[in-house]
Amino acid sequence: MMGTPPFPLWRPVLLFRGTLVDRSEPDLAHLRSIGDPERFGWAILPHVARSFAASIVFLPQAPARAARVGYLYGRMLDTYEDMVPDPTQRIDGLQWLATRLSTGQLGAAAPEVEMVATNLREEVHKLLVERCELVDRLYTRLPESDRAKVAVLVTEMAASMQRWGATFANQGGTLETDEQLASYCDDVIGAPARFALALTVRRPLSESQNRRVSTVSELVQLANVTRDIERDLERGVSYHPALKPYLGEPVTDRQTHEQVRGVREELLVRALRCVPAYTELLEDLPLPMLSAARGSGVLMLLFTDRYYRACAVRVGHEPWRGSNSTVRLLGSSVLSVLSRRWARRTARRVETRFLAAADSIEGSGA
Repeated sequence: MMGTPPFPLWRPVLLFRGTLVDRSEPDLAHLRSIGDPERFGWAILPHVARSFAASIVFLPQAPARAARVGYLYGRMLDTYEDMVPDPTQRIDGLQWLATRLSTGQLGAAAPEVEMVATNLREEVHKLLVERCELVDRLYTRLPESDRAKVAVLVTEMAASMQRWGATFANQGGTLETDEQLASYCDDVIGAPARFALALTVRRPLSESQNRRVSTVSELVQLANVTRDIERDLERGVSYHPALKPYLGEPVTDRQTHEQVRGVREELLVRALRCVPAYTELLEDLPLPMLSAARGSGVLMLLFTDRYYRACAVRVGHEPWRGSNSTVRLLGSSVLSVLSRRWARRTARRVETRFLAAADSIEGSGA
């Protein structure tokens, strides 16, 4: 990175800056003014990636840079999926992003679409698509093997979005079964998770590891699902069949609020039950004694823990013990880089609290 220290020294600066980012009030003028691809990539990442940004920064240098590019392209796909109302234009955008990487034709002109941003956070996502050329330049700087992994990821994600878009359309805007929800989570998070593991472990996953990734995908994606139930309903999407009668309307009346609360509670318990797969996968991966990847994994689990504690409060339950301080979570992750034992104890503590909370919520009559 021109004018910056080596990545291991630059990492703390990126983590610190990430804690200061205000996603609800982004400095769009500043982001538009950045012309250097490296600086732009790191600057926009915490705006579009939430807690994933810090976990990416925590990775070793080469995987971090490749994961950043993969995530930014993935966010562009999400932007076409979420912010382009016209179905034909939406598919054109998804196919354009995937085809240009799979064919190597990065200069292919973007399709003309109407992209609707309803708040400043979405304006950042729109800006990312508009400045795709800067991400392309980061992509071309990656080793050939990592470029191939990114291209496969984007191609798979684009195809998955089109497939699930058709499923939602055919089913009136909702998923209908637990199996569909599990498969959806695996497509949305499982593909990026396997991509990140391929960058760090650099060997094929075993059958048991692949199964754990699928379960971990539920743990992580259900955080996104439970966070945005009301907003998704208003735009005509539900991940639970009980909410189908409320599609397309804002959640305002008491009955709908109670239905949403019940579904959120059910999905919370389902997510909490997935945690053993995360701790087992973290322990099973062949990581070295000193491992930034292990620290990244622990950090993602701690951020997930913080979210689900807040989700428990949202549905009327007492939160379990845990820190809300980003600095403390980062500190615990640094110790996890240095110590397998610390990482294991931290992850197992989260697991114990998740499972106890799931038992308590179900025991309360959920």
